[in-house]
Amino acid sequence: MTSDRQNPFSDPQLVARYADSPPRVVPGFESMQRMTALLLAERVPADGRVLVIGAGGGLELKTFAQHCPGWTFDGVDPSAAMLQLARQTLGSLAPRVTLHQGYTANAPEGPFDGATCLLTLHFLPLEERRRTLAEIHRRLKPGAPVVVAHLCIAQDDARAVWLSRYSAYAGIDPNQTAVIDSQLTILSPEQDEAMLREAGFSRLSLFYAGFTFRGWVGYA
Repeated sequence: MTSDRQNPFSDPQLVARYADSPPRVVPGFESMQRMTALLLAERVPADGRVLVIGAGGGLELKTFAQHCPGWTFDGVDPSAAMLQLARQTLGSLAPRVTLHQGYTANAPEGPFDGATCLLTLHFLPLEERRRTLAEIHRRLKPGAPVVVAHLCIAQDDARAVWLSRYSAYAGIDPNQTAVIDSQLTILSPEQDEAMLREAGFSRLSLFYAGFTFRGWVGYA
């Protein structure tokens, strides 16, 4: 769940608290991960290989590994501390996962049967985001699924309202949401879908929406 360039997860105290944070601040967090596994399983074979970008912490890796016991995974994250946390989170499932410290461009070439990028893209500057999606697409087999989910808010007068709702849900100081909005790359749904198509993904479907978060499945 960490970013490709600007890594906010280098603070040991933040890393120590990480496992408790996503379920608290992301609406339907566990359900979103289970839905992701189901969407992948529609196309990924029983012995498939899945690329997980932003794998630090290991929460989605654990969910996917439990859902499909024949899959193997390559997880990529720039934070050594978050990758160590992923190893701890995975426990006995760790032998099915190869973890790589680095960025999407440093991921194995594949080709992979599927890929995910959950709660990561909003950390990336716009051009980095484009490159990341293109690098994921390049590593997928034709027709393989990709699942993404991240902060996504319409660029209109209701933006401030939705940020306020998110702060109330997550228990965040309302002033902090303004900082989040200014420091992260939060696009509109239309912009998000356009960027996915630009990277080469087609047949996009919205599968998840939780206040200020949205998720899509698409195909290489």
